[in-house]
Amino acid sequence: MGVFDIIGPVMIGPSSSHTAGAARIGLLSRYILKEEPVKADITFYGSFAKTYCGHGTDKAVIAGLLGCGADDPAIRNAYELAAEKKLTIKIRTSDEDVQHPNTVKINLFGIDGKTMEIVGVSLGGGKVSIRKINGFMADISGETYTLLTVYNDQSGVVSLVSSFLSKNDINISQMRVFRKGKHQQAVMIIDTDSRVPDAVVEEINALKIMKSVIAIDPLR
Repeated sequence: MGVFDIIGPVMIGPSSSHTAGAARIGLLSRYILKEEPVKADITFYGSFAKTYCGHGTDKAVIAGLLGCGADDPAIRNAYELAAEKKLTIKIRTSDEDVQHPNTVKINLFGIDGKTMEIVGVSLGGGKVSIRKINGFMADISGETYTLLTVYNDQSGVVSLVSSFLSKNDINISQMRVFRKGKHQQAVMIIDTDSRVPDAVVEEINALKIMKSVIAIDPLR
């Protein structure tokens, strides 16, 4: 256990779960979208839905979407910053039962037309997990270099992608595979010790079996 785990993150706001974690979910969503966001429909669940105004959870998520970290004073002025950056925001709450009380769903629209539906949870102490991307199960913490691949499930895909990384001296630290069913669409999430170069991402994305490949840097 490190000092960060004991005292929590350096942050703006009253709560590591409701403010720092929320900002990190927003920032990680921006990294996943890989475009400047122009519209965000944000839905809060559970505890987030009940207390987001008082804890500034909405401001934190918005600031993260705009590229701000959990310690950025700009969080306090997130709505004004969003207006300046022409990011349209819509906030909703839901009483739907969810697995974690600090859950937010972000429907994100990028400047070049890309769309993403991202579900994230704040685990406490500033730690977060992206649990769903476009309806697929996921598990992305933002603490490591991560390669996210969406593809049609079939034998040999895991070894094929692994071989691309190996020949470029990229070490895999962890791998998770989620799929909707046998021979249906699947998601492979690979944590690596170093950044996957753009050229390698393009090589993997060029495979006919791939639907999308996204390289995600660790949160700062």
